[in-house]
Amino acid sequence: MRKYLLILLIIFLFGCSVQQTVTNISRLKFQIKSISDFSLNGINISHKDELTDYSPTDLLKLALIYTSKKMPVTFNLNILVKNPNDGTGGYPPTDVTIKSFPWDLYINDEKVLSGKIDNEISIPGIGEESIVSMKISLDLFEFFGSDQMNDLLKRALEIGGDKASTSNIKLVATPVLGTSFGDISYPLPITIVDYEFR
Repeated sequence: MRKYLLILLIIFLFGCSVQQTVTNISRLKFQIKSISDFSLNGINISHKDELTDYSPTDLLKLALIYTSKKMPVTFNLNILVKNPNDGTGGYPPTDVTIKSFPWDLYINDEKVLSGKIDNEISIPGIGEESIVSMKISLDLFEFFGSDQMNDLLKRALEIGGDKASTSNIKLVATPVLGTSFGDISYPLPITIVDYEFR
């Protein structure tokens, strides 16, 4: 009888521990912070505001690539990750490891790219925010090829220029988090935007 009660107690405690872990990791929040190091066909436009900021050499280089029906861009999409499990508020301190992070990138509600992180990311439970930077590469012409060249250049400035906004960008992701009980995947994808934590 005592052995049976001990087994029940172990199951109960283990179950409570799992539930607490799930509760803790579910408090992890994500938000789009910024875009940095935006390069258009090798030309850094992070400090450009308008079309007149492109040099004649830049415009010639971009015109040549445009005629070949390409407009490659690369940039860093910086995601703010908040792990509030710092040991206050009745929650034990919990470090969280992001094991996998498959994502879909949307610009103006149009899906333009899918990807995932290359390595695991550890988010310490110290109550501070961490930045996860993801390298993005895509071809604007592939998705917005109906635009004229000037329109594509403006679109690039809207995304990665000096006065760019991330309001038209969202990331739909399904994080997989590592715990002492195994990997736990979010049951549903989350939509990450720049105006609130998700």
